[in-house]
Amino acid sequence: MKYYTSYEKNTHQTPKEKKQEYWKTAIGLQQVDQLKPSNYLLELSQKNIEENLSNQEIEKLLYSHYTNESKEEEIERKMECDIVANRIVQLLQDDSFTFSPAALKSIHRYLFHGIYDFAGKFRTYNISKKEPILNGESVKYANYFMITDTFQYDFEEEKEYDYLSCDEFELINHIAKFTSAIWQVHAFGEGNTRTTAVFIERYLNSIGFPINNDMFQQHAQYFRNALVRSNYADYPKGISTEFKYLEHFFYNLLIEEKYELKNRELIVKELF
Repeated sequence: MKYYTSYEKNTHQTPKEKKQEYWKTAIGLQQVDQLKPSNYLLELSQKNIEENLSNQEIEKLLYSHYTNESKEEEIERKMECDIVANRIVQLLQDDSFTFSPAALKSIHRYLFHGIYDFAGKFRTYNISKKEPILNGESVKYANYFMITDTFQYDFEEEKEYDYLSCDEFELINHIAKFTSAIWQVHAFGEGNTRTTAVFIERYLNSIGFPINNDMFQQHAQYFRNALVRSNYADYPKGISTEFKYLEHFFYNLLIEEKYELKNRELIVKELF
């Protein structure tokens, strides 16, 4: 056995193909909030892929670019999309990871500092959000004063789970339920789905699962709608929580199954 006695600074270069995947994922994830990138970001991202610009240089260029723009809502939404997408790419290239609610907070802070005043802070108020697939109804999110305790329970349960003893079905079902649970908390005022997606991808990578990044690129809105379906029930109307859609997403994400992912199938017809 060979012994290694010193730490090394991680200086690895991300391959161009992988970096291109990360950019597509980062931009695709903005669809969950109906955000679209600027043509300027698309130009900068290509230079980053070709290693002509670093992500840090891109952020400086974006801030400089938007300093001279108007403060109209459409411009501010493009700014959010561009800056957050660039930061997602940075996080996806980073192999280091800590499994804790604090890591979730840190990811939110990293993605949204300078965008939201509450970046990296758990909300101190209750929220709801009208969902198109629920005909304007909302998922019941965690009460704000239960956020910390709920996360503590969910993360402790996950730490105890034995991935080595489960079959493929149990694996996918478990990952879907854990993802659904931390998303349902909706710990932040905005940016919950993007934060959850980045956290889950980094977590799964950290325990050895390869990710099919095409899924977040092409089906980010489906991912969010599937999370909604996994957390909504109205038993008097015959509606129970439904995990199969989220499981289909994770089958495609982790083992490259070929489930068709159609948003129209997630519409809860009983509410229309």
